[in-house]
Amino acid sequence: MSQPFPSRAALFGKCPQCGEGKLFEGFLKLAPACDQCGLDYGFADSGDGPAVFVILLAGCVVLGLALWVELAFEPPYWVHLVIFLPLTVIVCLGMLRPLKSFMVAIQYHHKAEEGRLEK
Repeated sequence: MSQPFPSRAALFGKCPQCGEGKLFEGFLKLAPACDQCGLDYGFADSGDGPAVFVILLAGCVVLGLALWVELAFEPPYWVHLVIFLPLTVIVCLGMLRPLKSFMVAIQYHHKAEEGRLEK
């Protein structure tokens, strides 16, 4: 029943086991369990990983566009603010949910667990 690679489930915010149930209860809050197959999402802890990737990727995209606009057109600073502040918010929020979903799906796919010390 497990998918060969979790990218499809991550793209649509679906359960990494069945690919049908909802992964999220809110915008970024994980549901307690899959409503289709019953997989408990208690194993999932993406931490700050998605936010770090969003900052790095969105920063490159938005900064590259801002630099290109500055060098090509030399607009006043308020134009940069009007264009790139909303663009930054849209790009960051647009990437955050799929990246969080992808990290949860990767954890499931590789059976990642919390580290434990052997006694």
